[in-house]
Amino acid sequence: MRILVTLLVLAVVGIGGWQLLPSQENKNKTITVGTTDAVTDLDPAGAYDAGSWALFSNVFQSLLTFEPGGVTPVPDAAKGCAFQGSDLKTYRCTLRSGITFPSGRAMTAEDVKYSFDRVRKINSDVGPASLFSTLGSVSADDATTVTFHLTSPDATWPLKVATGAGSIVDKDAYPAKALRTGASVDGTGPYTLTSYTKDEKAELAPNKRYRGDIGGTGRPVELRYYADSAKLDSAWKGGQVDVATRTLSPGVLAQLNPSDPNKRVTETDSAETRNLYLNTRANSPLHDVRVRRAMAWLVNREQLAATVYRGTVDPLYSLIPTGITGHATSFFDDYPAQSVAKARALLTLAGVSLPVRFTFGYGIGHGAGAEEAAQLKQQLEASGLFQVDVKGYEWTDFQKRWAAGKMDAWAVGWVADYPDPDTFGAALVGSGSTMSTGYSNKVVDHLIQDSQQFADRSETVNDFKDIQADVAQDVPLIPLWQRKDYVVSTEDVGGGQYLDDGTGVFRLWRLNWI
Repeated sequence: MRILVTLLVLAVVGIGGWQLLPSQENKNKTITVGTTDAVTDLDPAGAYDAGSWALFSNVFQSLLTFEPGGVTPVPDAAKGCAFQGSDLKTYRCTLRSGITFPSGRAMTAEDVKYSFDRVRKINSDVGPASLFSTLGSVSADDATTVTFHLTSPDATWPLKVATGAGSIVDKDAYPAKALRTGASVDGTGPYTLTSYTKDEKAELAPNKRYRGDIGGTGRPVELRYYADSAKLDSAWKGGQVDVATRTLSPGVLAQLNPSDPNKRVTETDSAETRNLYLNTRANSPLHDVRVRRAMAWLVNREQLAATVYRGTVDPLYSLIPTGITGHATSFFDDYPAQSVAKARALLTLAGVSLPVRFTFGYGIGHGAGAEEAAQLKQQLEASGLFQVDVKGYEWTDFQKRWAAGKMDAWAVGWVADYPDPDTFGAALVGSGSTMSTGYSNKVVDHLIQDSQQFADRSETVNDFKDIQADVAQDVPLIPLWQRKDYVVSTEDVGGGQYLDDGTGVFRLWRLNWI
Protein backbone atom coordinates (compact mmCIF):
# COMPACT_ATOMS: atom_id res chain seq x y z
CA MET A 1 0.00 0.00 0.00
CA ARG A 2 2.57 2.81 -0.60
CA ILE A 3 6.11 3.67 -2.89
CA LEU A 4 9.34 5.59 -3.06
CA VAL A 5 11.99 6.36 -5.56
CA THR A 6 15.52 7.18 -4.48
CA LEU A 7 15.40 10.36 -6.51
CA LEU A 8 11.92 11.83 -6.87
CA VAL A 9 11.42 13.69 -10.14
CA LEU A 10 8.65 16.19 -9.58
CA ALA A 11 7.14 18.25 -12.38
CA VAL A 12 4.69 20.71 -10.90
CA VAL A 13 2.81 23.25 -12.97
CA GLY A 14 1.64 26.61 -11.69
CA ILE A 15 3.33 26.44 -8.33
CA GLY A 16 3.66 30.19 -7.97
CA GLY A 17 0.84 31.52 -5.86
CA TRP A 18 0.19 28.21 -4.07
CA GLN A 19 1.42 29.73 -0.88
CA LEU A 20 -1.25 32.40 -0.87
CA LEU A 21 -3.58 32.29 2.09
CA PRO A 22 -7.10 30.97 1.42
CA SER A 23 -9.92 33.46 1.22
CA GLN A 24 -12.05 33.71 4.36
CA GLU A 25 -15.05 32.21 2.56
CA ASN A 26 -13.05 29.08 1.66
CA LYS A 27 -11.32 28.66 5.00
CA ASN A 28 -13.63 25.91 6.27
CA LYS A 29 -14.97 24.72 2.92
CA THR A 30 -14.60 20.99 2.32
CA ILE A 31 -12.10 19.84 -0.30
CA THR A 32 -13.39 16.86 -2.29
CA VAL A 33 -10.91 14.20 -3.47
CA GLY A 34 -11.83 11.49 -5.96
CA THR A 35 -10.13 8.09 -6.25
CA THR A 36 -10.77 4.55 -7.50
CA ASP A 37 -8.75 3.03 -4.62
CA ALA A 38 -11.42 1.31 -2.56
CA VAL A 39 -11.17 0.67 1.18
CA THR A 40 -11.09 -3.03 2.03
CA ASP A 41 -11.64 -2.63 5.78
CA LEU A 42 -11.63 0.15 8.37
CA ASP A 43 -9.71 -2.06 10.79
CA PRO A 44 -5.90 -1.88 10.29
CA ALA A 45 -5.63 -5.59 11.07
CA GLY A 46 -7.83 -6.44 8.10
CA ALA A 47 -6.48 -4.41 5.19
CA TYR A 48 -3.29 -4.40 3.14
CA ASP A 49 -4.05 -2.23 0.11
CA ALA A 50 -3.46 1.30 -1.13
CA GLY A 51 -7.00 2.58 -0.60
CA SER A 52 -7.25 1.41 3.00
CA TRP A 53 -3.77 2.58 3.96
CA ALA A 54 -4.40 5.98 2.37
CA LEU A 55 -7.29 6.44 4.79
CA PHE A 56 -5.37 4.95 7.72
CA SER A 57 -2.54 7.49 7.34
CA ASN A 58 -5.09 10.22 8.04
CA VAL A 59 -7.21 8.75 10.83
CA PHE A 60 -4.63 6.64 12.69
CA GLN A 61 -1.09 7.23 13.89
CA SER A 62 1.88 4.93 13.71
CA LEU A 63 4.89 5.37 15.96
CA LEU A 64 6.80 6.68 12.94
CA THR A 65 5.92 8.33 9.64
CA PHE A 66 7.59 9.77 6.54
CA GLU A 67 8.00 13.42 5.68
CA PRO A 68 7.36 14.39 2.03
CA GLY A 69 10.10 12.87 -0.12
CA GLY A 70 11.80 11.36 2.94
CA VAL A 71 13.50 7.98 3.01
CA THR A 72 14.04 7.74 6.76
CA PRO A 73 11.08 7.48 9.18
CA VAL A 74 10.56 10.31 11.67
CA PRO A 75 8.69 10.16 15.01
CA ASP A 76 4.92 10.62 14.97
CA ALA A 77 3.13 8.98 17.90
CA ALA A 78 6.61 8.28 19.25
CA LYS A 79 8.89 10.89 20.75
CA GLY A 80 11.84 8.82 19.60
CA CYS A 81 12.81 5.30 18.48
CA ALA A 82 16.13 3.49 18.10
CA PHE A 83 17.73 0.07 17.88
CA GLN A 84 19.30 -1.09 21.12
CA GLY A 85 22.78 -2.47 20.52
CA SER A 86 24.29 -3.36 17.17
CA ASP A 87 22.55 -6.65 16.37
CA LEU A 88 19.39 -4.99 14.91
CA LYS A 89 17.15 -7.28 16.96
CA THR A 90 15.83 -4.95 19.67
CA TYR A 91 13.96 -1.78 18.76
CA ARG A 92 12.63 0.60 21.42
CA CYS A 93 10.27 3.58 21.20
CA THR A 94 9.16 6.19 23.71
CA LEU A 95 5.67 7.61 23.25
CA ARG A 96 4.94 11.29 22.74
CA SER A 97 2.95 12.80 25.62
CA GLY A 98 -0.54 14.24 25.25
CA ILE A 99 -1.95 11.76 22.69
CA THR A 100 -5.54 10.82 23.48
CA PHE A 101 -8.09 8.57 21.79
CA PRO A 102 -11.60 9.84 20.96
CA SER A 103 -12.75 8.43 24.32
CA GLY A 104 -10.39 10.86 26.05
CA ARG A 105 -8.13 8.08 27.35
CA ALA A 106 -4.40 8.66 26.94
CA MET A 107 -2.49 6.38 24.57
CA THR A 108 -0.03 4.11 26.39
CA ALA A 109 2.61 1.56 25.46
CA GLU A 110 -0.01 -1.14 26.14
CA ASP A 111 -2.07 0.19 23.22
CA VAL A 112 0.96 -0.09 20.94
CA LYS A 113 1.71 -3.64 22.08
CA TYR A 114 -1.97 -4.55 21.70
CA SER A 115 -2.13 -3.14 18.16
CA PHE A 116 0.86 -5.15 16.90
CA ASP A 117 -0.17 -8.31 18.74
CA ARG A 118 -3.73 -8.30 17.34
CA VAL A 119 -2.53 -7.92 13.74
CA ARG A 120 -0.61 -11.17 14.19
CA LYS A 121 -3.35 -12.93 16.18
CA ILE A 122 -6.08 -12.11 13.69
CA ASN A 123 -3.77 -12.89 10.76
CA SER A 124 -6.38 -11.87 8.19
CA ASP A 125 -6.05 -13.38 4.71
CA VAL A 126 -6.00 -9.85 3.28
CA GLY A 127 -4.31 -8.22 6.28
CA PRO A 128 -0.72 -7.04 6.87
CA ALA A 129 0.49 -9.72 9.31
CA SER A 130 3.12 -10.90 6.82
CA LEU A 131 4.97 -7.61 7.31
CA PHE A 132 5.72 -8.67 10.89
CA SER A 133 7.48 -11.92 9.97
CA THR A 134 10.62 -10.95 11.94
CA LEU A 135 8.71 -9.84 15.05
CA GLY A 136 9.13 -12.23 17.97
CA SER A 137 7.31 -10.30 20.70
CA VAL A 138 6.39 -6.83 21.93
CA SER A 139 6.76 -5.62 25.50
CA ALA A 140 5.29 -2.57 27.20
CA ASP A 141 8.13 -1.75 29.57
CA ASP A 142 6.24 1.08 31.26
CA ALA A 143 3.43 3.48 30.34
CA THR A 144 5.44 5.23 27.64
CA THR A 145 8.09 2.71 26.52
CA VAL A 146 7.53 -0.15 24.09
CA THR A 147 10.17 -2.61 22.87
CA PHE A 148 10.04 -4.85 19.80
CA HIS A 149 12.02 -8.07 20.10
CA LEU A 150 12.92 -9.39 16.64
CA THR A 151 13.75 -13.00 15.77
CA SER A 152 16.49 -11.99 13.33
CA PRO A 153 18.35 -8.78 12.43
CA ASP A 154 15.99 -6.48 10.52
CA ALA A 155 17.24 -3.05 9.52
CA THR A 156 13.91 -2.47 7.76
CA TRP A 157 11.86 -2.75 10.96
CA PRO A 158 11.50 1.04 11.46
CA LEU A 159 10.16 1.29 7.90
CA LYS A 160 7.54 -1.38 8.62
CA VAL A 161 6.52 0.36 11.85
CA ALA A 162 5.83 3.52 9.82
CA THR A 163 3.30 1.79 7.54
CA GLY A 164 -0.44 1.36 7.85
CA ALA A 165 0.26 -2.02 9.50
CA GLY A 166 1.68 -0.05 12.44
CA SER A 167 -1.54 1.91 13.01
CA ILE A 168 -2.22 2.21 16.74
CA VAL A 169 -5.74 1.41 17.91
CA ASP A 170 -7.48 1.87 21.27
CA LYS A 171 -7.21 -1.46 23.10
CA ASP A 172 -10.56 -0.77 24.76
CA ALA A 173 -12.34 -0.26 21.44
CA TYR A 174 -10.99 -3.05 19.22
CA PRO A 175 -11.44 -6.81 19.89
CA ALA A 176 -8.23 -8.77 20.38
CA LYS A 177 -9.02 -11.74 18.15
CA ALA A 178 -11.49 -10.45 15.58
CA LEU A 179 -11.85 -7.54 13.20
CA ARG A 180 -13.96 -4.65 14.37
CA THR A 181 -17.15 -4.14 12.38
CA GLY A 182 -19.11 -0.98 11.72
CA ALA A 183 -18.40 2.31 9.97
CA SER A 184 -16.35 4.15 12.57
CA VAL A 185 -12.73 4.29 13.72
CA ASP A 186 -11.05 5.24 17.00
CA GLY A 187 -7.71 6.69 15.97
CA THR A 188 -5.43 9.59 16.87
CA GLY A 189 -4.46 10.79 13.39
CA PRO A 190 -4.74 14.33 12.01
CA TYR A 191 -8.34 13.66 10.96
CA THR A 192 -11.41 12.10 12.53
CA LEU A 193 -13.75 10.02 10.39
CA THR A 194 -17.12 11.70 10.85
CA SER A 195 -19.03 9.64 8.29
CA TYR A 196 -18.30 6.63 6.09
CA THR A 197 -20.31 4.88 3.39
CA LYS A 198 -18.51 1.90 1.88
CA ASP A 199 -17.49 2.38 -1.75
CA GLU A 200 -19.02 5.86 -1.76
CA LYS A 201 -17.38 8.37 0.56
CA ALA A 202 -15.45 9.13 3.74
CA GLU A 203 -15.96 12.49 5.44
CA LEU A 204 -12.97 13.74 7.43
CA ALA A 205 -12.75 16.60 9.92
CA PRO A 206 -9.51 18.01 11.38
CA ASN A 207 -8.69 16.32 14.69
CA LYS A 208 -8.19 19.01 17.33
CA ARG A 209 -6.69 16.40 19.69
CA TYR A 210 -3.92 15.43 17.28
CA ARG A 211 -0.36 15.44 18.61
CA GLY A 212 2.36 14.28 16.25
CA ASP A 213 4.83 15.11 13.50
CA ILE A 214 2.49 17.43 11.60
CA GLY A 215 2.54 21.02 12.74
CA GLY A 216 -1.17 21.51 12.15
CA THR A 217 -4.07 19.67 10.56
CA GLY A 218 -5.65 20.68 7.27
CA ARG A 219 -9.04 21.53 5.79
CA PRO A 220 -12.17 19.36 6.00
CA VAL A 221 -11.94 16.69 3.30
CA GLU A 222 -14.41 14.38 1.64
CA LEU A 223 -12.92 11.33 -0.05
CA ARG A 224 -15.17 10.05 -2.81
CA TYR A 225 -14.74 6.51 -4.09
CA TYR A 226 -15.54 5.63 -7.69
CA ALA A 227 -16.13 2.15 -9.07
CA ASP A 228 -13.85 2.65 -12.05
CA SER A 229 -11.71 5.17 -13.89
CA ALA A 230 -14.54 6.12 -16.25
CA LYS A 231 -16.70 7.25 -13.33
CA LEU A 232 -13.79 9.17 -11.80
CA ASP A 233 -13.10 10.79 -15.19
CA SER A 234 -16.74 11.85 -15.40
CA ALA A 235 -16.71 13.27 -11.88
CA TRP A 236 -13.53 15.23 -12.58
CA LYS A 237 -14.75 16.63 -15.87
CA GLY A 238 -18.12 17.43 -14.34
CA GLY A 239 -16.59 19.45 -11.50
CA GLN A 240 -17.82 17.05 -8.80
CA VAL A 241 -14.34 16.73 -7.24
CA ASP A 242 -11.65 19.31 -6.56
CA VAL A 243 -8.81 16.77 -6.72
CA ALA A 244 -8.52 13.52 -8.70
CA THR A 245 -5.84 10.88 -8.15
CA ARG A 246 -5.31 7.13 -8.43
CA THR A 247 -6.49 6.51 -10.98
CA LEU A 248 -7.72 8.51 -13.94
CA SER A 249 -7.89 6.53 -17.18
CA PRO A 250 -4.83 6.36 -19.45
CA GLY A 251 -6.74 8.27 -22.12
CA VAL A 252 -7.42 11.20 -19.80
CA LEU A 253 -3.88 11.18 -18.39
CA ALA A 254 -2.37 11.18 -21.88
CA GLN A 255 -4.40 14.28 -22.77
CA LEU A 256 -3.54 16.36 -19.69
CA ASN A 257 -2.25 19.76 -20.71
CA PRO A 258 0.18 21.27 -18.17
CA SER A 259 -0.46 24.74 -19.57
CA ASP A 260 -4.22 24.60 -18.97
CA PRO A 261 -4.92 27.57 -16.66
CA ASN A 262 -7.99 25.85 -15.17
CA LYS A 263 -6.19 22.98 -13.52
CA ARG A 264 -2.97 22.06 -11.73
CA VAL A 265 -1.14 18.90 -12.76
CA THR A 266 1.47 17.04 -10.75
CA GLU A 267 3.36 14.22 -12.47
CA THR A 268 5.99 12.22 -10.58
CA ASP A 269 8.07 9.17 -11.27
CA SER A 270 7.10 6.44 -8.85
CA ALA A 271 7.98 2.90 -7.95
CA GLU A 272 4.45 1.55 -8.20
CA THR A 273 4.58 -1.65 -10.22
CA ARG A 274 2.17 -4.12 -11.72
CA ASN A 275 2.86 -7.81 -12.10
CA LEU A 276 1.07 -10.80 -13.53
CA TYR A 277 1.08 -13.31 -10.65
CA LEU A 278 1.02 -17.04 -11.44
CA ASN A 279 -0.37 -19.85 -9.30
CA THR A 280 2.49 -22.32 -8.85
CA ARG A 281 0.52 -24.89 -6.81
CA ALA A 282 0.33 -28.52 -7.92
CA ASN A 283 -3.35 -28.23 -8.93
CA SER A 284 -2.71 -25.26 -11.23
CA PRO A 285 -2.12 -25.63 -15.00
CA LEU A 286 0.78 -23.22 -14.44
CA HIS A 287 2.49 -25.44 -11.86
CA ASP A 288 5.30 -26.57 -14.23
CA VAL A 289 7.98 -23.88 -14.37
CA ARG A 290 8.42 -24.53 -18.11
CA VAL A 291 4.82 -23.43 -18.69
CA ARG A 292 5.45 -20.22 -16.79
CA ARG A 293 8.68 -19.57 -18.69
CA ALA A 294 6.78 -20.08 -21.93
CA MET A 295 4.38 -17.33 -20.88
CA ALA A 296 7.33 -15.05 -20.12
CA TRP A 297 8.52 -15.49 -23.72
CA LEU A 298 5.17 -14.24 -25.06
CA VAL A 299 4.36 -11.12 -23.03
CA ASN A 300 4.93 -7.85 -24.91
CA ARG A 301 5.25 -5.07 -22.32
CA GLU A 302 6.04 -2.34 -24.84
CA GLN A 303 2.81 -3.00 -26.70
CA LEU A 304 0.87 -3.04 -23.43
CA ALA A 305 2.37 0.28 -22.28
CA ALA A 306 1.86 1.97 -25.64
CA THR A 307 -1.66 0.81 -26.45
CA VAL A 308 -3.59 0.18 -23.22
CA TYR A 309 -1.75 2.77 -21.11
CA ARG A 310 -1.02 5.41 -23.80
CA GLY A 311 2.57 5.86 -22.62
CA THR A 312 1.61 6.74 -19.03
CA VAL A 313 3.53 3.69 -17.72
CA ASP A 314 6.98 2.28 -18.51
CA PRO A 315 7.67 -1.39 -19.37
CA LEU A 316 9.17 -3.24 -16.40
CA TYR A 317 11.59 -6.17 -16.66
CA SER A 318 12.23 -7.08 -13.05
CA LEU A 319 10.82 -7.43 -9.57
CA ILE A 320 12.38 -4.20 -8.28
CA PRO A 321 11.55 -1.04 -10.25
CA THR A 322 13.83 1.62 -11.64
CA GLY A 323 15.00 4.09 -8.99
CA ILE A 324 15.04 1.58 -6.13
CA THR A 325 18.29 0.14 -4.75
CA GLY A 326 19.07 -3.21 -6.38
CA HIS A 327 17.05 -2.73 -9.57
CA ALA A 328 18.07 -5.11 -12.37
CA THR A 329 16.67 -6.23 -15.74
CA SER A 330 16.52 -9.95 -15.15
CA PHE A 331 13.45 -10.65 -17.29
CA PHE A 332 14.96 -8.76 -20.21
CA ASP A 333 18.19 -10.71 -19.78
CA ASP A 334 16.38 -14.07 -19.80
CA TYR A 335 13.54 -13.26 -22.24
CA PRO A 336 14.88 -10.43 -24.42
CA ALA A 337 12.27 -10.64 -27.20
CA GLN A 338 8.95 -12.38 -27.81
CA SER A 339 9.51 -15.87 -29.20
CA VAL A 340 6.73 -18.34 -30.02
CA ALA A 341 9.34 -20.93 -31.02
CA LYS A 342 11.05 -20.88 -27.62
CA ALA A 343 7.71 -20.94 -25.82
CA ARG A 344 6.58 -23.94 -27.88
CA ALA A 345 9.84 -25.78 -27.20
CA LEU A 346 9.38 -25.35 -23.44
CA LEU A 347 5.79 -26.60 -23.56
CA THR A 348 6.88 -29.60 -25.62
CA LEU A 349 9.47 -30.47 -22.96
CA ALA A 350 6.79 -30.07 -20.29
CA GLY A 351 4.61 -32.61 -22.14
CA VAL A 352 1.42 -30.58 -21.66
CA SER A 353 -1.60 -30.62 -23.97
CA LEU A 354 -1.93 -27.58 -26.19
CA PRO A 355 -3.34 -25.04 -25.90
CA VAL A 356 -2.74 -24.72 -22.16
CA ARG A 357 -5.97 -23.38 -20.66
CA PHE A 358 -5.96 -21.24 -17.53
CA THR A 359 -8.06 -18.63 -15.70
CA PHE A 360 -7.03 -14.98 -15.48
CA GLY A 361 -8.62 -12.62 -12.94
CA TYR A 362 -8.44 -8.86 -12.46
CA GLY A 363 -9.99 -6.29 -10.12
CA ILE A 364 -12.94 -4.42 -11.62
CA GLY A 365 -12.61 -0.65 -11.49
CA HIS A 366 -8.88 -0.54 -10.80
CA GLY A 367 -7.40 1.42 -13.68
CA ALA A 368 -7.38 -0.24 -17.09
CA GLY A 369 -7.57 -3.77 -15.70
CA ALA A 370 -10.15 -5.03 -18.21
CA GLU A 371 -8.32 -3.60 -21.23
CA GLU A 372 -5.00 -4.92 -19.92
CA ALA A 373 -6.42 -8.41 -19.42
CA ALA A 374 -7.82 -8.40 -22.95
CA GLN A 375 -4.45 -7.34 -24.38
CA LEU A 376 -2.54 -10.05 -22.46
CA LYS A 377 -5.11 -12.67 -23.49
CA GLN A 378 -4.59 -11.63 -27.12
CA GLN A 379 -0.80 -11.79 -26.83
CA LEU A 380 -0.82 -15.25 -25.28
CA GLU A 381 -3.50 -16.74 -27.52
CA ALA A 382 -1.96 -15.35 -30.73
CA SER A 383 0.77 -17.97 -30.27
CA GLY A 384 -1.77 -20.79 -30.40
CA LEU A 385 -0.17 -22.16 -27.24
CA PHE A 386 -2.55 -20.84 -24.57
CA GLN A 387 -6.28 -20.38 -24.05
CA VAL A 388 -7.10 -17.74 -21.45
CA ASP A 389 -10.41 -17.45 -19.61
CA VAL A 390 -10.63 -13.85 -18.34
CA LYS A 391 -12.96 -12.66 -15.58
CA GLY A 392 -13.16 -9.49 -13.51
CA TYR A 393 -14.10 -9.43 -9.82
CA GLU A 394 -15.18 -6.78 -7.33
CA TRP A 395 -12.08 -5.66 -5.41
CA THR A 396 -12.69 -7.33 -2.03
CA ASP A 397 -13.79 -10.58 -3.70
CA PHE A 398 -10.74 -10.40 -5.97
CA GLN A 399 -8.40 -10.12 -2.97
CA LYS A 400 -10.00 -13.11 -1.26
CA ARG A 401 -9.80 -15.19 -4.42
CA TRP A 402 -6.08 -14.67 -4.94
CA ALA A 403 -5.43 -15.22 -1.22
CA ALA A 404 -7.22 -18.58 -1.48
CA GLY A 405 -5.45 -19.58 -4.72
CA LYS A 406 -8.73 -19.71 -6.67
CA MET A 407 -7.27 -18.25 -9.88
CA ASP A 408 -4.43 -19.43 -12.09
CA ALA A 409 -3.18 -15.93 -12.90
CA TRP A 410 -4.07 -12.43 -11.76
CA ALA A 411 -2.74 -8.94 -12.41
CA VAL A 412 -2.26 -6.64 -9.42
CA GLY A 413 -0.57 -3.30 -8.91
CA TRP A 414 1.89 -3.06 -6.02
CA VAL A 415 2.19 0.21 -4.14
CA ALA A 416 5.33 -0.20 -2.04
CA ASP A 417 4.84 -0.33 1.70
CA TYR A 418 7.98 1.66 2.43
CA PRO A 419 10.98 3.13 0.56
CA ASP A 420 13.23 0.08 0.42
CA PRO A 421 13.78 -2.88 -1.95
CA ASP A 422 12.73 -5.17 0.90
CA THR A 423 9.10 -4.29 0.22
CA PHE A 424 9.41 -6.10 -3.12
CA GLY A 425 10.97 -9.15 -1.47
CA ALA A 426 9.16 -11.16 1.20
CA ALA A 427 5.75 -9.64 0.44
CA LEU A 428 5.85 -10.66 -3.22
CA VAL A 429 8.18 -13.66 -3.61
CA GLY A 430 8.98 -14.93 -0.10
CA SER A 431 7.42 -18.14 1.19
CA GLY A 432 3.86 -17.38 2.31
CA SER A 433 3.87 -14.11 0.37
CA THR A 434 0.99 -11.68 0.39
CA MET A 435 0.30 -12.49 -3.25
CA SER A 436 -0.30 -16.15 -2.34
CA THR A 437 1.18 -17.68 -5.49
CA GLY A 438 2.26 -20.81 -3.62
CA TYR A 439 5.86 -20.04 -4.59
CA SER A 440 8.61 -21.04 -2.16
CA ASN A 441 12.35 -21.01 -2.75
CA LYS A 442 14.69 -21.50 0.21
CA VAL A 443 17.51 -19.66 -1.56
CA VAL A 444 15.27 -16.63 -2.16
CA ASP A 445 14.06 -16.72 1.46
CA HIS A 446 17.67 -16.81 2.67
CA LEU A 447 18.65 -13.88 0.46
CA ILE A 448 15.69 -11.84 1.72
CA GLN A 449 16.64 -12.51 5.33
CA ASP A 450 20.31 -11.84 4.63
CA SER A 451 19.48 -8.46 3.07
CA GLN A 452 17.69 -7.35 6.25
CA GLN A 453 20.86 -7.39 8.34
CA PHE A 454 22.43 -4.40 6.56
CA ALA A 455 21.81 -1.02 8.15
CA ASP A 456 23.54 0.48 5.12
CA ARG A 457 20.97 -0.46 2.47
CA SER A 458 23.42 0.00 -0.40
CA GLU A 459 25.05 -3.22 0.80
CA THR A 460 21.92 -5.17 -0.18
CA VAL A 461 22.42 -4.73 -3.93
CA ASN A 462 23.97 -8.15 -4.60
CA ASP A 463 21.33 -9.97 -2.56
CA PHE A 464 18.49 -8.33 -4.46
CA LYS A 465 20.09 -8.89 -7.85
CA ASP A 466 20.40 -12.59 -6.99
CA ILE A 467 16.75 -12.65 -5.87
CA GLN A 468 15.66 -11.11 -9.15
CA ALA A 469 17.71 -13.59 -11.17
CA ASP A 470 16.07 -16.51 -9.33
CA VAL A 471 12.60 -15.03 -9.81
CA ALA A 472 13.20 -14.64 -13.55
CA GLN A 473 14.03 -18.35 -13.76
CA ASP A 474 11.22 -19.56 -11.44
CA VAL A 475 8.60 -17.11 -12.82
CA PRO A 476 6.10 -16.91 -9.94
CA LEU A 477 5.26 -13.56 -11.51
CA ILE A 478 5.85 -11.67 -14.73
CA PRO A 479 6.64 -7.93 -14.32
CA LEU A 480 4.49 -5.75 -16.57
CA TRP A 481 5.02 -2.03 -15.94
CA GLN A 482 6.05 0.79 -13.65
CA ARG A 483 3.62 3.68 -13.19
CA LYS A 484 3.97 7.43 -13.19
CA ASP A 485 1.88 9.18 -10.52
CA TYR A 486 -0.59 11.92 -11.42
CA VAL A 487 -2.57 14.30 -9.25
CA VAL A 488 -4.86 16.87 -10.87
CA SER A 489 -6.70 19.62 -9.04
CA THR A 490 -8.69 22.73 -9.78
CA GLU A 491 -6.76 25.99 -9.95
CA ASP A 492 -7.96 27.08 -6.49
CA VAL A 493 -6.59 24.02 -4.64
CA GLY A 494 -2.92 23.88 -3.63
CA GLY A 495 -0.76 21.17 -2.10
CA GLY A 496 -1.45 18.44 -4.63
CA GLN A 497 2.27 17.92 -5.11
CA TYR A 498 2.54 16.65 -1.52
CA LEU A 499 -0.48 14.34 -1.59
CA ASP A 500 1.19 11.11 -2.69
CA ASP A 501 4.97 10.90 -3.02
CA GLY A 502 5.54 7.18 -2.83
CA THR A 503 6.18 6.84 0.91
CA GLY A 504 2.76 5.29 1.54
CA VAL A 505 1.48 8.41 3.33
CA PHE A 506 -1.56 10.12 1.78
CA ARG A 507 -1.24 13.72 2.98
CA LEU A 508 -4.75 15.10 2.79
CA TRP A 509 -3.77 17.71 5.36
CA ARG A 510 -1.44 19.33 2.84
CA LEU A 511 -4.35 20.27 0.55
CA ASN A 512 -5.42 23.87 0.88
CA TRP A 513 -7.60 26.53 -0.69
CA ILE A 514 -5.78 29.33 -2.45
